[in-house]
Parts: sequence; structure tokens; C-alpha cells
Amino acid sequence: MITTIITFIIVFGIIVFIHEFGHFYFAKRAGILVREFSIGMGPKLFNYRTKDTTYTIRLLPLGGYVRMAGGEDDEDELKPGTPVSLYVGTNDKVTRINTSKKSTLFNGIPMEVTATDLENELWIEGYENGDEDTVKRYAVDHDATVIESDGTEVRIAPKDVQFQSASLGHRLMTNFAGPMNNFILAIIVYTIFSFVVGGVATNDNRVTPTDSGVTIAQKAGLKTGDAVVSVNGKKVSDWASLSVAIQSRADKKTQFVVKRDGKTKKLSMTPKANKVQGKTVGVVGITQYRDHSLKAMLLSGFTQTWQMMLTLLGALWSMVSGHFSLNDLGGPVAIFATTSVATSEGLAGVLNFLAFLSLNLGIVNLLPIPALDGGKILLNAIEAIRRKPLSENVETAITLVGVAFLVILMLLVTWNDIERYFIR
Repeated sequence: MITTIITFIIVFGIIVFIHEFGHFYFAKRAGILVREFSIGMGPKLFNYRTKDTTYTIRLLPLGGYVRMAGGEDDEDELKPGTPVSLYVGTNDKVTRINTSKKSTLFNGIPMEVTATDLENELWIEGYENGDEDTVKRYAVDHDATVIESDGTEVRIAPKDVQFQSASLGHRLMTNFAGPMNNFILAIIVYTIFSFVVGGVATNDNRVTPTDSGVTIAQKAGLKTGDAVVSVNGKKVSDWASLSVAIQSRADKKTQFVVKRDGKTKKLSMTPKANKVQGKTVGVVGITQYRDHSLKAMLLSGFTQTWQMMLTLLGALWSMVSGHFSLNDLGGPVAIFATTSVATSEGLAGVLNFLAFLSLNLGIVNLLPIPALDGGKILLNAIEAIRRKPLSENVETAITLVGVAFLVILMLLVTWNDIERYFIR
């Protein structure tokens, strides 16, 4: 259990970091201020601040975020009545604004805020030292920081460094960069995986008997490199069609036609019935044939990523075309359960799972759902067509609908996962 938990945190942490780093890198190149780069959600455990960005690690290892100036997750409003302390620099401008009770500013000036403008004209005013007869105004430095209620210190967000101030092309690339990084990670990890296992699984009808003892396939005389031509009279041409044909023949005597060294042979097997996620499937103890050439292994990251992408897109199409089931989705509980299986298979299992999960995250994030990267890209496309952005209120409303949909879906998926893995 401890090994599974550690693996889960590492795998999820790598995927989230790579995803968010994509947004972070392209935002910085576009001149967008990244106020905070967080790994994890919830209460802050650790933070480190540079001139522009505060890097934080938070308690719950179930995500992360890049907080861009002026972005939908960026809130920096100092409401009237908020008690703060101000540090005024040598240029007579405020360089730090403290709103937290967890820290104090040396030589800070206490003030009760009456109004602020930290985007355009950059000033703050209020009652200084409890004197409610006089409103005092201070100019705020462009690079000033604000210490938030939880003690996190971040830069303020002037208009010129906000997300919406960047060009449409830069904003679109910043939104796409997260999923793009997940695809790149999948390519790299699948390549490493191929070298770890010493070959690349082909997608044709060639097979290899598994190493787990004497299997049904081995007893029947099946050998490494044999190409299965048909299963019980049904022609098969690739691993997917072969798997489906075998799985449907649980506990049924089945005729296999295989080709070996240019000759055709007939083999008889009875696939053993196995329970997989509540379904009975037939197995004979075979895996995909592996190509051990250096060229195949070097190209494997691209080929396996492409094949898995087609599989995932096919599964998504099946769900939206009228065959949707919550069992087709998996939340943190399902991911944790799958991590346990991957961990039991050693380094190769963890690498395969890491690549698969990264590819999943990249594809799901490109779905045109508000609040996901795909939804943001769709809004970019609408802006390009209209030649002007949607109003802030409309965009906020669309995003809130998307967030509500995702929260409800996540709750349903999580409960379904709990029932599937712990109750049923």
C-alpha cells in the first residue's frame, strides 16, 4: 500500500508538473505574468518566490495550477474595510501590501483600505493608523507584491502583464501548451518503456505466449512470432480484433488458424474464463509480439502514442455516440487502483501507466468543455472569428457552467469508482 501511494504521488506529480510547465513556459514567453506555479491543491506546505513568480507545493497531490495575472483563477481584490499594512520603498511607492495575520511587515504602515486600483493607475488609499478623518493615498510600484491571507506573497497584476493583454496567438499557444506537453511526455516515456522491456509491441496479429507458467496457448503449441489468421472462423488482422475474438470465447472450445514460416496450422484451445472489472472474458495466455530492432524502439514513442491516441479517441466517440456509462470513466479512486496494478508489474508497468495517463490527460483537456484547456481554445477560436473577445461576464458565466459540470461529473465518477472497487 505504501509503495502504491508513493507511486501514485510521483506519477500524478510528474504529469501535473509537465502539464502546468507547458502553460508556465509559454505564458512567460508571451509576457504574461505567472504569479504562482503550484503543484497540488489545498493548504500551502512550502513556497519559494523569485522576482516574478511564487512556486508552491500544496497538501493535496491531486492537481496543480499556473496562476496567470488576470486569469480566471486570479483574484486580487482588496475590498473596502480590509486591514492591511504597507511597506513604502525609497521611491515613495508601496512595494509590499500585507493582508495576512500570519506575518508582519517591519516598519509597515497600518491602513484600513477604502479603495484601490492595482491594475491601471496603481494606487491604494484608506485610513492610516486608525485616523478615519483623513483618507491617505499611496502610489503602488508596478512590481509590488501582496502577502495574501495564507501568507503566500505574490506580485500584483497590472493590466499590461495580464493574460488578456497578450496577443490572441500567444494566448492560444499558452492554452494549448499544457496538453502538448502531455503528448511529448507520452512519446518520451513510451520510448523509454520500449528499451526497458527490450522491444516494441506490434499492432498486427503476431503473438507471444506469456511467461507466466505453462499457458493454454503454450499447451496448444503456439509459438513466439506466430500470426493468428482467424479465431473460430472469424478473420483477425490486428491485436485489437484478436483480443475481442478471444475474450468472447470464454470456456468455449475454439479453433485457431495460425501462420508460421509461411505455413498454415490449426490449433484448438479453450480460453479460460477470467473476471475483469465485473465482466467475464476469455484468455489463453498471449501478448503482442515485440519488435526488437533499434529502429522500432527509437520510433516507438511516436508509434505507440499514435496508436493509443486512436484507441482513446475511439473510446470517446463511442461514449458520445450513445454508449455512455460511468464505468467508462475513472477518477482518482480508479487511478489509484490502476496504480496498484501498475506497481505490481515493476518499472515497466509504471512507465506504461505514466505514458497512458499523460496521454489521457492531454486528450481530455482538449475537449471543448468550458474550464478545460479545450474550452479556452474554443473561446480563442470564437474571438478570432468575431475579431473581438466575448464580454467578461459572458466568458465568466460559460466558465462557471463548465466548472459546475465537471464538479458534478467528478462526484458521480468518484462515487461510481468507490462502488466498483470497494462495495460491489
